[in-house]
Amino acid sequence: MTQQKKISVGEFKTIFPYLKKYRVQYTLGFCCLIAVDAAQAVIPLYIRGAVDLITQGGFRWLSVFRFCAAMLGTMFFIASGRFLWRNFIHGSSRRIEAELRENLFVHLLTMSYDFYQKNKIGDLMARAINDVGAVRNALSWGLVTLVDGTIMAAAILVIIFLQDAETAAMAVLPLPFVTLAILLFGRAMGRRFHRAQETYSAMSDTVQETFAGIRVVKSFVKEWWFVKKFAAVNDDYQDANMNLVKLYGGFFPLVSFLAGLTTLILLFAGGRRVVLGYLSPGGLVALFSYLQMLIWPLMGAGFMVNMIQRGAASMARINEVFRTEPGIQNLAGASRVPRRPDIPEIELRGLSFAYPRNDSRPALENLTLSVAGGTTLGILGRTGAGKSTLLKTFIRMVDPPPGSVFVRGLDVRLWELAGLRGLFGVSPQDSYLFSDTVKNNIGYGMDDSADVSLLEKAARLSALDRDMENFSAGWETLIGERGLTLSGGQKQRVAIARAVLLRPEILVLDDSFSAVDAETEQVILTGVLGERKAEGKTTILVSHKVSTLSAADRVVVLEDGKIAEYGTPEELLRDGKFFAKTAELQRLGEALSGETPEGNRTPDGNKTGERPGGGEFLV
Repeated sequence: MTQQKKISVGEFKTIFPYLKKYRVQYTLGFCCLIAVDAAQAVIPLYIRGAVDLITQGGFRWLSVFRFCAAMLGTMFFIASGRFLWRNFIHGSSRRIEAELRENLFVHLLTMSYDFYQKNKIGDLMARAINDVGAVRNALSWGLVTLVDGTIMAAAILVIIFLQDAETAAMAVLPLPFVTLAILLFGRAMGRRFHRAQETYSAMSDTVQETFAGIRVVKSFVKEWWFVKKFAAVNDDYQDANMNLVKLYGGFFPLVSFLAGLTTLILLFAGGRRVVLGYLSPGGLVALFSYLQMLIWPLMGAGFMVNMIQRGAASMARINEVFRTEPGIQNLAGASRVPRRPDIPEIELRGLSFAYPRNDSRPALENLTLSVAGGTTLGILGRTGAGKSTLLKTFIRMVDPPPGSVFVRGLDVRLWELAGLRGLFGVSPQDSYLFSDTVKNNIGYGMDDSADVSLLEKAARLSALDRDMENFSAGWETLIGERGLTLSGGQKQRVAIARAVLLRPEILVLDDSFSAVDAETEQVILTGVLGERKAEGKTTILVSHKVSTLSAADRVVVLEDGKIAEYGTPEELLRDGKFFAKTAELQRLGEALSGETPEGNRTPDGNKTGERPGGGEFLV
C-alpha cells in the first residue's frame, strides 16, 4: 500500500458522510465566520470617516469618540463571532477526527491474518495518527481559509473598486500572479507531503520493530546496527520534510512579495489621486487598510492549498486501508448450529490447502479425518508439516476450499465467524500477553470481569497458582509488554489459563508446553483433560513431545501436509514409524539427561509417564 499515485481532492469523498453528520455545526460556524468577515470589512470605513473628519478641521472630539465606540463594539462582535466559529468548525473537525480514527481501527480489526503479514504495524499506526490528523487540519483550517479567503477577497475587491476603481485596478495587478503561484505550488506540495508521510511510516515501523524485539537486539549486542538503521530512515524523513519545507518556504515569500507590490502601487497611484483631489486622505487610509486585509486571503490561499493537499494525500493513504476488503468474512446466509452427538465435532473431507504465495507444494494435501465430540485429538509432525495451518482452517484464519472442513456438520465457510470462533479456546504457540495485570490477561476472553473463583480455578488447572505468591501484587501484578516480566513457562501457563477460563467447546493447546517442565505439564494435562472429559468437551493437543500426546485418545501424524499415521498412542508406538521413533529418541534423551519419566511424580502421586485419566504410556 505504499506505491506512489496521483493525489486528487476526490479522495475526500470518504469524508462526506462525516460532514453530513455535522452539517448543522459547520453551517453555523460558516455563518459566524461570514458575519465576522462582514464586521471586519466595516472597520476601515470607520477609519476613513475619522481621518476625513480630522483632516477637514473644525471637528469635535465627541464625533471622533463615536467612531472609536463604534469600532470597539464591532471588535467585540468580531471576537464573539471568532469564538463561535472556532467552536463550531474546529470542534466538529476534532469529533470527525476521533470518529474517523475509531472507524479505521474497527476496520483494521476486521482484516484477515494475511493483511498484517503484508502491511507493517508502524505504517498502519502512522496512518491512524499522522494522516488522520492531517485530514482534520484540512477539515478545519483548510475549509476556514477557503471560505474566509474567498469571501474576504471578493468583498474587499468589490469595496475598493467602488471607492476608487482606477486606483484599485492598478493595485490588484499582481494578484493573477498569486493565483498562478498557487496552482503551480499546490500539486507539488501534495506529492512531497505524501512522500514525507511514507518516510514517517518507515521510521515508525523501524522504531516499533526495534523495541518489540529489544531482547534479541541486546542479546546479540546489535544496538549499533539498529542505531545505524534508524539514522538512515530518520535522514530520509528529514530529507523528505526539507524538500517540502523548501517548496513551502519559497511559496509564502513569493506571495508576500506580490502582496507588498500592491501596497507599493497603491502608495504611488493613490497618493497621486489624493494630490489631484480625486481621493480623500481618509479614503487612501481606508484603501491601505483594505489591502492589508487582502494580504490574509492571499496568504490564506497558500495555507489552504497546503492544508487541502496534505489532507488529500493523507486521505488517499487512509482510503487505501478502507478499500481493502477483509480476505475472510461472513458469507451470505452465515449461521451457527448446535452440537449433535451423532455428528462429528470436526470433520475433514479431502482437505487440500496452499498459500497463494507458495508455488512449491500445498501446505495440506487430501486430509480426511473425523473428530468425535468429547474426545482428545493429538497432532504430531515436523516443523512445517502443516500443523498450524490445519488449526487455522478450523477457525477460518485461512479459508479452506468449500466442502472440506466441517464443524458440527456445517461447512466452516457457512458458519458465522463470531459463532465459529466462539466455539474454540486457543492457547497459541506464541503466548501473546498484553501489558496489563495478570488478572486481566487471564480474564481477557470474558465479556465482563471474571469472577475471582473462576480465575482461581483456571490458575489451578494451569498450575499457575503455585507462582502467585511470587507475584508482587498477586492478581493485580502488572506484566510488561508481551509479558516481558514473566518467564517462558509462566507466559504459556497464563495463556492456558486464559483459554481454559472460557470453558470452550473445543480447546486447542498448540505446543503450549514447550517451556514447561515435565512435572508441571502432567499436572496441567491431568487437571484440564480430566475436567473436559467429564464435561464431554473436545480437546486438540499439538506438540512435538510424545509424552504430551500420550494423553490423547487419537493421534494424527502429519508429514509434508499429509496424514502419515493415525490411531491411538499405543497403536502408533507398535507400528514403529515416525511416532514410535520420536518416542524412542525422546526417551533416550531423557535417559541421557537423567530425567526419566518414571523418576518424576506429580503432586498427586501419579508417574509422569502415566496417561492422565488411566492407561500407561509405554516408552
